[in-house]
Amino acid sequence: MSFKIVEDLTSDVMFQVESKTLKGLFEDSAKALSSIICKTNKVKPKKSKNIEIKAKNLEELMFRWLQKLIATVDIEEMFFSKFEIKEISEKNLKAKIYGEEIQPELGETVVKAVTNYKFKVWKEKDKYKANITLDI
Repeated sequence: MSFKIVEDLTSDVMFQVESKTLKGLFEDSAKALSSIICKTNKVKPKKSKNIEIKAKNLEELMFRWLQKLIATVDIEEMFFSKFEIKEISEKNLKAKIYGEEIQPELGETVVKAVTNYKFKVWKEKDKYKANITLDI
């Protein structure tokens, strides 16, 4: 897992992710988000959910992916600890996510949304990178 917290703002958390592959970038971004929401090392992959996202471009795909994960935590009342990108392009994503029902002792921070503040996804030489800010 390759991410680091960049800014710990009053009502936001920003992190950076980098990976040699697009698949890795999206999986690591999900892991980073989830590690803010819950204690991922204690969340067991008991149940799975399929997710499919379509977007106009890579940045929108990442934004929608993370927003969908936040919504799925709320709607399904589950925490997630394992993320498998099954198919990915710059405009489409199919994934399977694994987790278990929410238990208070597994919780960390309530994440409301992904924000546009310094949000960016790009390729630099042989790596994909992303800056992501969450409203908490």
